[in-house]
Amino acid sequence: MGRRETEALAESAAGAGTARRSPPTERVVQVLDHLVARPGVRFGLSELARELDLSKPTCLGILTALTDAGYLIRDPVDKTYGLGPALIVAGRAAQRGFASGPVARRHLAALVEEFGVMCSASAVVGDRIAVLDVVGGHGTAAAARVGEVYPFAPPVGLMYVLWDTDERIEQWLRREPTLPVSVDRDDLWRIVTDCRRAGYLAESLTPGGRRLYALMAGVVSHDLAPEMREMLAELVTSPGERVLTPDAFAAGEKRAVNLVAAPAYDPDGHQSLVLTLHLEREVDAAGIERCGAALVAVADAITVDLGGRRPGR
Repeated sequence: MGRRETEALAESAAGAGTARRSPPTERVVQVLDHLVARPGVRFGLSELARELDLSKPTCLGILTALTDAGYLIRDPVDKTYGLGPALIVAGRAAQRGFASGPVARRHLAALVEEFGVMCSASAVVGDRIAVLDVVGGHGTAAAARVGEVYPFAPPVGLMYVLWDTDERIEQWLRREPTLPVSVDRDDLWRIVTDCRRAGYLAESLTPGGRRLYALMAGVVSHDLAPEMREMLAELVTSPGERVLTPDAFAAGEKRAVNLVAAPAYDPDGHQSLVLTLHLEREVDAAGIERCGAALVAVADAITVDLGGRRPGR
């Protein structure tokens, strides 16, 4: 190769390297990397600009664009920024190449086939409940969609701590309520005892309760006007009214069941996922027991395949 060709090749390589670099894009990545590395922390504009050595106008432009796209969320009260629900969808797509995605989907697909239902996997991500995966039942009427987020605070989210330690339940109870409702602690601990003994939770939501959950998807409680929060609170039923156990049925009685849920655990024996079978039909006590036993078996299999363990094992 002659000198002229060598110089042309060098210039071409240098040009390609320059073309691959985009300072504005790098600043966006810098902001996301900073927040991803600190998932439980929220930052104000000035703090982020200072820590990332960005001008406040530049940082604000990036934060606004990412918030508008759902990659970040902005707390309207303290004006801080944290990771948003759009990252869940992106992360779920990436997760399919790793172990947990295929493992959970394979086991849930068996339930979909057996019961003809939709199943989902969800977890607490930061301070929100996020739907991470859905198998079967796709369509406009789906009971859950990947990327949906819900507030993780009373009265929403009991099943995400129900099979964990008592302290984690108390931590959940101490969170600022999503809606202005009181929780009957005696009733709640009775439910905890029953569901821990059964290994699963079955829930029957009223039409109003189902509308409430649909309205709460993606909502930050602080975004709601006080009168709206009070109106939604009227739709809330106590856990004792919506959580069903087999002994709640009279002989031969059928009741509408929206979902059955059971936990998968991490290596430390804490809840890591909630697996949900969206039944959406009337069943009797035997039907709930059959669904619950099948779901618990699937949750246990996912726990083992992902290297987790049930508490006490």
